[in-house]
Amino acid sequence: MRIIAVMNQKGGVGKTTSTINMGAGLARLSQRVLLVDLDPQAHLTYSLGIAAHQLTSTLYEVLKGEQSMADCLQHGDGLDIVPSSLSLSGADIEFSGLPAREFLLQKALKKLPEYDFVLLDCPPNLGILTINAMTAAKEIFVPMQAEFLALQSMGKLYETVELVRRGLNTELEVTGILATRFSRRKKLNREVMKKIGEYFGDKVFETPIRENVALAEAPSFGKDIFSYRPKSSGAQDYHRLCSEILKRG
Repeated sequence: MRIIAVMNQKGGVGKTTSTINMGAGLARLSQRVLLVDLDPQAHLTYSLGIAAHQLTSTLYEVLKGEQSMADCLQHGDGLDIVPSSLSLSGADIEFSGLPAREFLLQKALKKLPEYDFVLLDCPPNLGILTINAMTAAKEIFVPMQAEFLALQSMGKLYETVELVRRGLNTELEVTGILATRFSRRKKLNREVMKKIGEYFGDKVFETPIRENVALAEAPSFGKDIFSYRPKSSGAQDYHRLCSEILKRG
């Protein structure tokens, strides 16, 4: 089972869109996939058409030890989802006094049925929820826009990974960097991609995700890109990316 934390320094919807479409693409390649929404804003949950504010079984109840992950699984189009909750917004304070608080997610994942991939959609900050993801995962995927500011933020991410490696999870490493909103017509995008390749080598996926309006539209319909626009360039790119992920694995 490959447990992958999907994160970037900017956070936001772009990262969540990547998590959803990677999960959906892998499921369409006959993989058993679980998505876990760790973001209190519940962007992943809402983007898949699940009303997070109406749920009584979410990751919040799991981390508190009141329910198991199996109790709160939502079944989507070919994949399973553990939804988030606004209640997680107080996790840094609420869980601060718990013993082994960095291992709450890892403990919960051990009680799940076997999956081929578990994708953890991380919050945009480096609080207790992100630390839980980095402790439970062995890999980190980083979706990043092909621009220089995103490239500069990678240094801080690597510092955090190294801290977690030393103190909590010696197996953790960044294994995939994904360029998003890419356009070959833009000189800046091409230059940034060249720099990314120079710095990170084979950690960079060969498949960039091109700019595509359908990728931005799909969440408003509660769908992944394959369900929303299966013939779009976004669907083509994520299919190629998921094939690359399997090939690398």
